[in-house]
Amino acid sequence: MKAKIPFEPHLVLKELALQPGGEITLKFSGWYLLRVSCGIAYWLNPRSNHELFTGSVLMCSDRAVGVIRASQVGKVMFHSFRFQPERLGGLISLGEQQFLQLAATQDQYAVRVFDPAAAVSQRFKSVCERADGSCFSLRLQLLELFVEAFGKELHTHRAMVVPVLDATTRLTRLLDETSPSDLLELSFGDLVREMRCTPRHLSRIFQQVVGMSFRQKQAQVRLIRAQELLATTESKVVEVALESGFRSPCLFNMMFKRHFGVTPAQWRVQSRKTKPDRTSEIRSLMPRAKAELALASL
Repeated sequence: MKAKIPFEPHLVLKELALQPGGEITLKFSGWYLLRVSCGIAYWLNPRSNHELFTGSVLMCSDRAVGVIRASQVGKVMFHSFRFQPERLGGLISLGEQQFLQLAATQDQYAVRVFDPAAAVSQRFKSVCERADGSCFSLRLQLLELFVEAFGKELHTHRAMVVPVLDATTRLTRLLDETSPSDLLELSFGDLVREMRCTPRHLSRIFQQVVGMSFRQKQAQVRLIRAQELLATTESKVVEVALESGFRSPCLFNMMFKRHFGVTPAQWRVQSRKTKPDRTSEIRSLMPRAKAELALASL
């Protein structure tokens, strides 16, 4: 059973305030972009520390180990948003999702800081100044901002994949061009014919490239789709099951509970009752001599 993580919308621009010495830990999955709108803060982790001046932008993955701490001098204001690649199944290809999952664990990608004069920082400032609610246009701007912040690596991610066999190369290229939603339209037999290899060999290389079996990947895509529908629509559970590609409501309930630990109906209630725990995200720290010395040395 997986740990229960509150449902939280992504591609939503938010404001956050930290009192002097306050601290925030990023707890939801995905990638974060935070802009310091006012004040001075620090990104602190065991390996490196970064000072974040007014106008600076921090991009980090949920796999990055560290905390954001406000200066003891004054209050800090942030604008921030989160991007979760697997929830854009019809827009991002499987190859791009896989690259972002791998990049989230690597130091050169997982944490980046842009100074106030950087193009990304200026673009983020402009988006914040013109933001108007959580409309479709704003979500597109936030997505474009993430792509710009990530840089050319997102467009050249194939260089990180080392082909081993011809069939592996063909599968990798197909996944680079196929969104998770499109994968649901394929049967395993269709994929075998497309890859021109035996079912056994395809099963092996799919597990190698994707990290799970073909059926497991399809089930994962369907469950993520169901999770979105449960949280954002009033559709009945049986309708969500059918819309997500499950032919049997009983099978849907069983797989959903196995994956998330609760039934679809229970998860819907929890997702709508859950509110961000501000006390767990933001903790006011008492001034301490050691902390002051550590911040002064940055």
